[in-house]
Amino acid sequence: MTLTKLVFRPGINRETTAYANEGGWWDGNLVRFRAGKPESIGGWTRYTRTQMLGTGRSLLTWTALDGTIYTGMGTNLKYYVIRGGGLNDITPIRETTTAGAVTFAATNGSAVITVTDTSNGVYLNDFVTFSGAVSLGGNITAAILNAEHQVTQVVNANTYRITVSVAANASDSGNGGASVIGAYQINTGLDTSVFGTGWGTGVWSRGTWGSGATTTIPGAQLRVWSQDNYGENLLICVQDGGIYYWDKSGGLTARAVALEDLAGAQAAPTIAKIVIVSERDRHVVAFGCDPEADPGVQDPLVIRFSDQENPAEWRTLPTTTAGELRIGTGSEIIGAIQTKQQIIVFTDVSVHAMQYIGDPFTFGLQEVSSSVSIISPNAMAAVGDTVFWMGKSDFYAYDGAVVQIPCDVREYVFSGLNIQQQLKVYAGHSSSFSEVWWFYPSANSQENDSYVVYNYEQKIWYYGTMARTAWQDRNVLSFPTAISPDGYVYYHENGLNDGSVNPPVALTPYIESSVIDMGDGDQFMFATRIIPDLTFRNSTNAAPTATMTLKARNFPGGAYFASDVDPVTKTASLPVEQFTNELYVRLRGRSMSIKIESNQTDTAWRLGDPRLDFRTDGRK
Repeated sequence: MTLTKLVFRPGINRETTAYANEGGWWDGNLVRFRAGKPESIGGWTRYTRTQMLGTGRSLLTWTALDGTIYTGMGTNLKYYVIRGGGLNDITPIRETTTAGAVTFAATNGSAVITVTDTSNGVYLNDFVTFSGAVSLGGNITAAILNAEHQVTQVVNANTYRITVSVAANASDSGNGGASVIGAYQINTGLDTSVFGTGWGTGVWSRGTWGSGATTTIPGAQLRVWSQDNYGENLLICVQDGGIYYWDKSGGLTARAVALEDLAGAQAAPTIAKIVIVSERDRHVVAFGCDPEADPGVQDPLVIRFSDQENPAEWRTLPTTTAGELRIGTGSEIIGAIQTKQQIIVFTDVSVHAMQYIGDPFTFGLQEVSSSVSIISPNAMAAVGDTVFWMGKSDFYAYDGAVVQIPCDVREYVFSGLNIQQQLKVYAGHSSSFSEVWWFYPSANSQENDSYVVYNYEQKIWYYGTMARTAWQDRNVLSFPTAISPDGYVYYHENGLNDGSVNPPVALTPYIESSVIDMGDGDQFMFATRIIPDLTFRNSTNAAPTATMTLKARNFPGGAYFASDVDPVTKTASLPVEQFTNELYVRLRGRSMSIKIESNQTDTAWRLGDPRLDFRTDGRK
């Protein structure tokens, strides 16, 4: 019998059948391709030390002048600034009451406190911090009341309830005194998308009884943030909400403040979809905001920009470079992203390039494509001057012209995507491996649990399962970072294991080929051994092992009726890496496929060109 080298095309292809894709890869998870060969990806470790509140959907890392590294992160409940792995709550305050506007009422034996504050504007899950309260007379002390609380029930427009750490007793008959002040944080948002309008739509307690809900009610839609650093400081924007400014000099206990409340602020937008700082010229740009002539009324196609080097000045005057543009196609701006030369703006049906052109117009806006979709506000990633994005049924790139990217897993991804939660799709760049990742919710999931990767250097695709809601390239950090639905931020490509638990557990990467057959599949083949070509380079396990499986079947539509499994184990590192010489199998069928997998901690592997020993075995 002769040895036949098994050489497979790089990337995974699900656009045909496994039989028609002979010579290619059919399935995989937690693998990538290097120089055309599959290998296991790196692992992850925790970056943040404590769990965040809510589901995180934005990440931005920047460096202050003193070298301190900060990361901004927005969830549906909070906005945090991370320093040294610690979470610091900078969520803006929307309203602070006058003294005595808030009163409390306790019920004997209950930890639920009823709070009365006329026209308070709270939603379920909102946060409020009380100060100036006195004891209610029993178990509910001043220290218990004078803290941050989360709203657990909205009774009506004037009354809501919170739950404290102890139950009241019969002596808790007071109302907190005449000096109580309530500081309300901006309304929280949802961690899921809600579609439709009318009674019963949306989340319970997000409005008054009998009121219709729409997806544009604050707090009644998926919470999406945008953010950008302005020097050392930070600009953040709640989609279809306010723009806020965090001044680093105020320290990590200082909260972000509304842009219109900055010292010297003039005509600043009060509602927007996205905020970006134009790096080349230092203008703050607000997308989908209220026009200068109609403050407080959002126009989803208006773009406004501040005076150069002045985030507080937005008046269009001969003495400023502030101004306003309006996109003429589409019904709303969906997303925007900055490249080295331009800002690329996406509406629901078109793509536009916005570029600094200087006096007298400051910025120019040009439509570069129409009849092109984007699936979510964060479905795009910039690589130099190229932007890659995920549409509602295809993938695209822009590098001066918009092109559709041929995708070998297109049907697999879009047919397996939960369209109701498509706004959660999040794109990220991994520059170390020339990859763009899209995290998305699979058909049976309400949260991102899957990913698809485009390797723009090799022009190939692969996919897998991983629960991540936001991603950022390594930037000023040593590793890429990503947010998990478990409430932590993780360093990626750091180690070889899943560090979401302690002790870390093994990743389970695998790659499986399409079938190999004899001739046109009209002959049987009999396989007796495999000569593996596998390296365990970078593994820290003393004896790393991967499993090779050979599977046989007789017909393209038939199940694999037999398989043979053998482990490949590294036995030495010097002078040349040594591992299992050969694997013995006994399989007969018209076609066969090969699978490589591992489930061992501290193990990394890379496949080369294994050899299969087989011969023709007749037609019966």
